[in-house]
Amino acid sequence: MDFQHRTPGNLRAFVQIRMRNLISGNTFDSRYIATEYVDEARLDTKEYQVMYRDESGVHAQDTETYDQISIDPEVAGDAGEWLQSEMQFKAELLNGTVVGIELPAALECVIVETTPVMRGATKTASTKPAKLDNGITIQVPEFLEEGVRIRVDPRTGTYLERAR
Repeated sequence: MDFQHRTPGNLRAFVQIRMRNLISGNTFDSRYIATEYVDEARLDTKEYQVMYRDESGVHAQDTETYDQISIDPEVAGDAGEWLQSEMQFKAELLNGTVVGIELPAALECVIVETTPVMRGATKTASTKPAKLDNGITIQVPEFLEEGVRIRVDPRTGTYLERAR
């Protein structure tokens, strides 16, 4: 997650590292000197397609082998809210267990609820909250109204542009 190279006075240099356990999610700090080695976690990446989402998690299918998996809501995290039926995404696997989700760079969504358009609002004006068809609320420019298709970056939850 983070690292710092330190050289404290006349002592030997070391690297202070903050790491996350991919299985339990716990974070911890460690110190390593130049002669120590750290084993790298072997992560595999697979393409999946969302079948459906419910309170037990996200249910997806491998696009190559058609194997079905269920992803815990805790593992999916904030990315789980963006996953919609029939959407393609990449999952990171550690020993066959999903430990992370990689969302696409842009998604098309429809604004279902927002405040009315302000007269004279321009592209550079301030923003207002808007609820999307997947239930997530993001900030959009004031000139957008309900029913408009927009492109959103799901990794950051920011408005990109109107959909064409």
